Amino acid sequence: MTADPKPAPAELWRHPDPHSTHMYKFLEHVKSKYSVEIDDYPGLYKWSVENIAEFWEEMWHFCDIKASRQYDQVLPKDAPMFPRPDFFPGSTLNFAENLLFPQGCTESSTAVITVTEVEGQVTYTTWWELRDAVRRCSSSLRAAGLKRNDIVAGFVSNHVQALVAMLAAASIGAIWTGISPDNGVSAVLDRLAQIGPKVLFADNTTVYNGKFWSSTDKTSQIVDELRTKGLELVVVINNIEGDLGLEDLLAKGVAAKEYESFLESSKDAPLKFEQLPPSHPLYILYSSGTTGLPKAIVHTALGTLIQHKKEHYLHCNMNPQSRMLYYTTTSWMMWHWSISALACGVSLVLYTGSPFKPHGYLSIPKLLAELDVTHFGTSAAYLTTLETHGVYPNQTIDLPHLEAIYSTASPLPPSTFSFLYKAFPSRINLGSITGGTDIISLFGTPCPLLPVYVGEIQCAGLGMAISVADSITGEPTPGEDGELVCTKPFPCQPLTFWGQGGDAKYKSSYFERFDGIWHHGDFVRIDTQTGGMAMLGRSDGVLKPAGVRFGSAEIYNVLIKFFGSEVEDAVCVGRRRETDRDETVCLFVVMCEGKTFTHELQERIKTVIRKELSPRHVPGVVEECGAGIPKTGNGKKIEVAVKQILSGMKIKTNASVANPETLAWFTEWAATHE
Repeated sequence: MTADPKPAPAELWRHPDPHSTHMYKFLEHVKSKYSVEIDDYPGLYKWSVENIAEFWEEMWHFCDIKASRQYDQVLPKDAPMFPRPDFFPGSTLNFAENLLFPQGCTESSTAVITVTEVEGQVTYTTWWELRDAVRRCSSSLRAAGLKRNDIVAGFVSNHVQALVAMLAAASIGAIWTGISPDNGVSAVLDRLAQIGPKVLFADNTTVYNGKFWSSTDKTSQIVDELRTKGLELVVVINNIEGDLGLEDLLAKGVAAKEYESFLESSKDAPLKFEQLPPSHPLYILYSSGTTGLPKAIVHTALGTLIQHKKEHYLHCNMNPQSRMLYYTTTSWMMWHWSISALACGVSLVLYTGSPFKPHGYLSIPKLLAELDVTHFGTSAAYLTTLETHGVYPNQTIDLPHLEAIYSTASPLPPSTFSFLYKAFPSRINLGSITGGTDIISLFGTPCPLLPVYVGEIQCAGLGMAISVADSITGEPTPGEDGELVCTKPFPCQPLTFWGQGGDAKYKSSYFERFDGIWHHGDFVRIDTQTGGMAMLGRSDGVLKPAGVRFGSAEIYNVLIKFFGSEVEDAVCVGRRRETDRDETVCLFVVMCEGKTFTHELQERIKTVIRKELSPRHVPGVVEECGAGIPKTGNGKKIEVAVKQILSGMKIKTNASVANPETLAWFTEWAATHE
């Protein structure tokens, strides 16, 4: 007797006119040019992953990649995933040029809108103004001695000045790395000290939750360290009236200028774009730092550009009439993803501040209405907050322009899928998406040719040959839960990790688990009926409370630095049981001999973590561990086992656990702390 097949999830949405979309036009193009029988997205996806070189060549032309020299070939024959293959060798181009000169935009049309939580603080920037600001900034950077492969860092919020600085750096062939000012000094230096930026752009002040927060003291401390690592110039952005701290910076022996003065000092030279190979480094992003300092991941110009343009143009159906607001900071991968929409002619809304100011839960929906936003992106945590509090913007706000809502950072609960189709216009394409810092883009994407089903990411992105693999063997396991892997090369694979031994770290991170295929570190399910994906969480020890991804080492570093005389050891893991809507960070400490764990110490630990890292890093649980920290024979903390126990999973210990009695303590703790 066979079991009844699992019922398909509830369908929530279909595009009212799929034939009008860019995706459908691309399908028809492939069908005609290659004489293949393709009538739907699954057929197009299958063709794209079976014909990798042909697919990416079509992307180059269909998405209008601007290059000063065309490629010699798309991809070397039988190219492996590691060492990283070079897509489109022989071509030369510039990332910033592709973003600044899209088709279909006039000089006077709006390119960027900068807005904060402070009511009335809205600045419009035209395409001409954006290009001219980049021209002046790049000219000033060149005059300051910046050249190809130098690093420009931004300690900046999400505003047009940050965008200008990034584009100016890219126009020269410099490498951009961004960190949000809500991070503490330790978190910033853990990242920037290992890469040695030559130029630092820094905000003087930020606004959040009704308060203005000065950044000048943090900038001063950061410069103290970075000036010994090659920092030569600091440009302070007076984005909110306040002290700039220039005299203090000059006293440290670095050049320091106010942003507008810096731009005015530029020569009256035309906007120039260095023409660079496709694998030229563009961005440095950072891993979560699970086993030490965050790894500095280097991403390439063409890989980022062509992947983002595929996702924006085909999967999101964006064009010059689109306007996107992605609620993000400059630290997050989604900032880099969202600003690339400029290459499709999209107007960007760059927002800084709390999503709940000044109009409470309706602040962002009101902004979407006032600014005619068509595509809105945010974290799953924000959307579940609206659900939890029963906020239905549809009842009070007219959103006639909104076409899509994108959710990422953590899995979107099935109930929130259904809620959003009641809280917002039912015509929206709800895109629960997934990818990561590692690929600066998406594995799981929206699609205008497919329905939206409750609890599912619509599909795998074109050209991304993903599958579900057995956790032990790496073999495909269709219809079962398992590891997310990618089996064929894709252009947005990282170039390397920055620093000595970078290639070895890169290989260890993605290719040592399963030979020759990309191991992403996510536990996933792909529905055999719908083709949709469900993310089941991280398969390693990475912490993701409210979708904010970071590693335990960042917490440990703070404990060592500030509590070394009191705390002997610690383990920090995430707890998420089946009944939990989000992950709770749990920190367990072992006290030094003669020291006592107190409520005062508990609060001090939370306060210091908030100051040195960010409010998002603060553990929900800080308690004393009565039995010690579980470790392997060689002294490595066994975080994953603790995480599994706290999350309600039954685990089997093996000989590698040097002190199994400690795991028994965590089992008892989990049973008594519901």
